[in-house]
Amino acid sequence: MSTTTPEAGERLEGAPSLRRRLAAVAFADVAGYSRLMAADDAGTVRRWKALRTDVMEPLMMQHGGRVAEIAGDAVLIEFASAVNAVQWATQVQRVQHALQDKADPFALHLRVGINVDDLIDDDGILQGDGVNIAARIHQAGAPGQIVITQRVREFVTNRLPLNFRDLGTPAMKNIVQPVRVFEIEWHDSGRARLMPQPHLHWTSRPTLAVLPFRSGTGEDSDSYFGEGITDAIITGLSCSRSMYVIARNSTLRYSKRTGESDLRQIAAELDVRFLLDGSVWRQQDRLRIKVELLDVNENLSLWSQRFDGGGADVFEFQDRIAASIIGSLEPRLRAVEAARAAERPTESLDAFDSVLKAMSRLYRFTDESFRESGELLDRATSLDRGYAQAHAYTAWRLNFVLGENRSPDPASDRARALAAAQRALELDPEDPFVLCVAAHIHGFTAKDLDLASDLYDRALALNENSAFAWGLSALNRAYQGEADDAAERLRNVWRLNPYDPMNFYFWIVAGIAAFVAQRYEECIAWARKSSRANPRFIAAMRTLAAALALSGDEEGARAVGQQLLAVEPNFRVGKFIEWYPLRRAEDLARLEKGLRAAGLPD
Repeated sequence: MSTTTPEAGERLEGAPSLRRRLAAVAFADVAGYSRLMAADDAGTVRRWKALRTDVMEPLMMQHGGRVAEIAGDAVLIEFASAVNAVQWATQVQRVQHALQDKADPFALHLRVGINVDDLIDDDGILQGDGVNIAARIHQAGAPGQIVITQRVREFVTNRLPLNFRDLGTPAMKNIVQPVRVFEIEWHDSGRARLMPQPHLHWTSRPTLAVLPFRSGTGEDSDSYFGEGITDAIITGLSCSRSMYVIARNSTLRYSKRTGESDLRQIAAELDVRFLLDGSVWRQQDRLRIKVELLDVNENLSLWSQRFDGGGADVFEFQDRIAASIIGSLEPRLRAVEAARAAERPTESLDAFDSVLKAMSRLYRFTDESFRESGELLDRATSLDRGYAQAHAYTAWRLNFVLGENRSPDPASDRARALAAAQRALELDPEDPFVLCVAAHIHGFTAKDLDLASDLYDRALALNENSAFAWGLSALNRAYQGEADDAAERLRNVWRLNPYDPMNFYFWIVAGIAAFVAQRYEECIAWARKSSRANPRFIAAMRTLAAALALSGDEEGARAVGQQLLAVEPNFRVGKFIEWYPLRRAEDLARLEKGLRAAGLPD
């Protein structure tokens, strides 16, 4: 395949500005554009522009393409190879499919046609029969589909893990010669990583491939279960913005792998650092699954676990195991990457590494760690102003600065937290983490618990395996006085990720839920557990002091109160009660009574 640029190629005799050269072209337009314009012209133009600038063009640049022409709802893009053109088109369709609201009558659906031919280049303007064919063949496909010529298929077969459907030789206006075309079945090629911020480099986040789980007995009859759980894990992990996950069809060919050398070769071929490997054993109606997370670069096993189960509902067992694996993987990968970032000097960090290093500092809960994490997050947002998670983590840090009573100007920091959370939402409204942080900031700092509930529901609809979403939504329910619902949500947290480093936070959420239910002994147990894990966590001290006092242990309450004042000498009960977001007046009154009984100053 030629890799010529627009400046290269054979000049045409008598026309020095014209060159003839081989190139791949993709023609894309919006299906039903006239109907959409008639219904909402301004909104349609805005959505079409956003699709081009936020998705199509950044992905085009990743694959070495250039915009040759834009006309209304149509765009013509040139690529150096058919492989690049097809990779671009499939990624665009997957991202657009994932981002849009399926029930929205004004959603944009792209049709893409791709051809490879000898084209005429007139100072960057492409002409010729090859362009006309690309502009016609896309009409043979349904909205949201990609249609390619037979020549393109010949270039990409065995190079890309795709399936094709033969559409024959449809009649096309002003095209004399019959052209055989194929539709790419991109829906069946595994879920691509959702990249609403495609300007972020591939290497800036952990890369993971989930290998097909093998039968431990060697029986092919058990392979369906391994394939099913592999697919469920990939689907769940694809909801995460914290890693890139290789699509299922790209890993299927490794189902017959053997040995450690194979794993190193697989990682090199897929360009990933981490592999998730697993096996399935069946004995009558019982199943055993073994899973292992490997850091191939360091030749380390990061995590392994065995699951046993079975019974009549095999698929329920499959879903439960997949959910547990998904919940365990992300924090482990984050911890590895954070340790790597911590070893690098700040000056060499990119935006992603700056966020990781900031988070490793934040949870130390010292004045210095709060300052350092703020500086690192400022660096992240200045390096990449479009990095939604950096803005979300900025809001998350301010949440702790406020909650731990470390803010010199609480009113200003509340406004900054809300602004950062809102900016993150604007940049990526489909990121579950961003939604959760925005929900918590609105609930915790603005006392808008109902809006917070709506945002948590959206986050969990996008990723029901997010322990973070279940945990923070549990806190919101506790603030609303719904202790039992909060407890049930917390059970999901510990099912999904029993060893999360943030469990000190979720343990005090359980304590707050017990407090509003007036189960003080239970509250004390959770608060003590949280304090043991993070002795400088003021939220645990506050809750523990109040619960001890209300349980009748005033001496113990006063001792905890003194510990709290040693960490935060400026704590005042009146100011705290004024902003704390418990909805029910009786819960707030009991909390105030307990804190005063613990000897904490007004």
